[in-house]
Amino acid sequence: MEEILLYLATGAFVGVLAGLLGVGGGLVIVPVLAMIFTGLQFPLQHVQHLALGTSLASIVITSISSARAHHNRGTVNRQTVRDILPGIALGCLSGAWLAARLATEPLKILFILFEFYVATQLLLEFAPNASRSLPGRFGMTVVGIVIGAMSSLVGIGGGALSVPFMVWCNRNMREAVGTSAAIGFPIAVFASLGFVATGWNVEALPAYSAGFVYLPAMAGLVLTSVLTAPMGAKLAHRLPVPVLKKIFAFLLYGLGLKMAMTL
Repeated sequence: MEEILLYLATGAFVGVLAGLLGVGGGLVIVPVLAMIFTGLQFPLQHVQHLALGTSLASIVITSISSARAHHNRGTVNRQTVRDILPGIALGCLSGAWLAARLATEPLKILFILFEFYVATQLLLEFAPNASRSLPGRFGMTVVGIVIGAMSSLVGIGGGALSVPFMVWCNRNMREAVGTSAAIGFPIAVFASLGFVATGWNVEALPAYSAGFVYLPAMAGLVLTSVLTAPMGAKLAHRLPVPVLKKIFAFLLYGLGLKMAMTL
């Protein structure tokens, strides 16, 4: 019962984050799931893979709710989504294939470093070049491959990369968050399918697993996140973004340190 309550609470929190900052919540879900799965004595060599795959599978549903809320507010740039989609598909599938071939400890180290990178990025304020704009279709494909591959390797919906990239290209913050929320859906679909496929014939996985996706955890996360994602999108249009980014940054530092202590 305690396990289910943890999934529900985590889902509620990351749903708000998805709507608020355009992130799928994987930066929070992955370390929390890794701690829960370790406590449940899942095979240690599969803990990080299961955390990554389950995180991405839950983001499939969360991203739909978040993207719809931002679309209704007119902050999704559909052309950007179309241009980046081919690269996203290729990058996500490649990243899932690579993740399945890495041991748990290297995956954990990569995730910890990424958490610290994102947290530091959120704390640093910078002014992009006024003449900079989004690249053409080929450039967007390359960007999509990078974002998709990294999203698979660290179990996120891509917002931690796509939001800063779009802001760097002089998109306003609300459009960057809304468009990132829409991009999170194809990222989660392709990446989670990759984790299902690469883990399908792996032995010693816990019952109720579909490859590297642990279905009970996914269900608990989704149940509450779909309810709270629209709340986050609503808050994104009301609360001061700089303050929110700083709070999220310190949360990431804490979760990264917590995971580092398990190495």
